[in-house]
Amino acid sequence: VHRIDKDTSGLLVVAKDDATHIGLSQQMAVHSVERAYNTIVYGGFAQDEGFVETNLGRSKTDRKKMAVTDKNSKNAVTNYEVLREYRGYSLLKLRLETGRTHQIRVHMAYLGHPIAGDFVYGTPRTKEELALNGQCLHAGLIGFIHPRTNEYVEFTSDLPLYFKKFIGGLTVDE
Repeated sequence: VHRIDKDTSGLLVVAKDDATHIGLSQQMAVHSVERAYNTIVYGGFAQDEGFVETNLGRSKTDRKKMAVTDKNSKNAVTNYEVLREYRGYSLLKLRLETGRTHQIRVHMAYLGHPIAGDFVYGTPRTKEELALNGQCLHAGLIGFIHPRTNEYVEFTSDLPLYFKKFIGGLTVDE
């Protein structure tokens, strides 16, 4: 029903039949599916919460990448909340209002806070980051109206071990 980027951990929604797929896809199309991610990004934030709203489209210089652009683009909105700050990094909770390819990764890099371990939109800065098995981006919550029962259902997923170990190696900013 939806995808997550390669090297992103967490939850996916898969439909067992066509009717369920159609029902879930319709919810995704109108952005009524609740999705929350956790990420570790470079740097600290002046505000504890905020949002990014830009147009995203294919990069002019690298067709495999997305970029903030007005050409052949679609609106994208990412809300963020700072959960904890570390020396040189911040742990964020992100909620998507839209679901564009590489949206979170592009938005965080656009703000000057690329995701730790993201070799496409960021530059790894430490040996610990180079050793990561993926970027520190985790789809931790998904909620939607079940197409058959019409009841709201919500699923969560704990951070993977590599993500927890990376956080455990960071120094808390006082």
